[in-house]
Amino acid sequence: MRIWHYTQSILPGFFLCCFITLLAYGVEWVEIQLTGHRFMDALVFSIILGTAVHSILGLNPIFKKGVNFSAKYLLELAIVLLGASVSLTIIQTLGPLLLLVVIVIVTIAIITSYTVGRLLGLPEKQALLVACGNSICGNSAIVAVAPVIEADSDDIASAIAFSATLGIIVVLALPAFANAFAIDPHRFGIFAGMTVYAVPQVLAATAPVSTISVHYGTLVKLMRVLMLGPVILVLGFRTGRKAELAAERSTGKSLKFRQLVPWFIIGFFLMIALQSLGAIPTAMMPPIKEVTTLLTILSMAGLGLMVDVKSVFASSGRVLATGALSILFLGVLGASAIALLSL
Repeated sequence: MRIWHYTQSILPGFFLCCFITLLAYGVEWVEIQLTGHRFMDALVFSIILGTAVHSILGLNPIFKKGVNFSAKYLLELAIVLLGASVSLTIIQTLGPLLLLVVIVIVTIAIITSYTVGRLLGLPEKQALLVACGNSICGNSAIVAVAPVIEADSDDIASAIAFSATLGIIVVLALPAFANAFAIDPHRFGIFAGMTVYAVPQVLAATAPVSTISVHYGTLVKLMRVLMLGPVILVLGFRTGRKAELAAERSTGKSLKFRQLVPWFIIGFFLMIALQSLGAIPTAMMPPIKEVTTLLTILSMAGLGLMVDVKSVFASSGRVLATGALSILFLGVLGASAIALLSL
């Protein structure tokens, strides 16, 4: 009976998230029909629409449980399934040197971006979200890191909204930059892979230059995505350790391992291992990716419905400044590595 009552309590909010998700897909379809490109995807539209609904109409208490369920549990499930798209075999394709370069650049970029954000006055969790989004893989990294560091909905919404804006600017600017300075296609591909946020955006930025740029850009980008796992693990232990110290101070007892490391982090790494071992059939990958995307967009609708739009815009200038400085620094790091190591 408890399960039935709980299910009934979450259905109104869950269906509201589904409705917003459908609207987001519809807006994305209209965008593609009108422009021929996907400048902003359904994930971004979902959180914008959710925020708009809450800001204009408010949120009736009957929806709150379902909205919270969608924002938390569907997001955690999406993170687990996300691990299936990360294969360690990518390391063999480009070799250990480039992997080492990517690890160093991503690590330096996260630390620098986080420091810049804090110096500009961003809260700790929001600075971490912006840093990971800029340095690893944009919205996907923000979405994956958010529950690990227990970020609130306002921080997530602002980080996603402004990383999406910067991502569009970078995608549009890079091909023009490559053509203006006649950059070697394979070097441009590596540079794009090191700086552009998402895999589809890498394709959009490199396709106008050459097929070679697309190939190298995609491979390097996927190597950056590999950093998501270690970063999530480190941040998970960091957050868990803080919770453990707080628990020890208040109760005198230490937390258990399962309390220090959330279940979805374990599931994420388990899916990576299964994918790398070939235990997930190739035919299952497209459906898994589709389900992952759908769950992520549903959870973003939930997050949007929890957002206070005033707090998002209150930090917009600082988030944009942090993101812009971070992407510039990441570009300098990438260009320097390519030149110094003759990649």
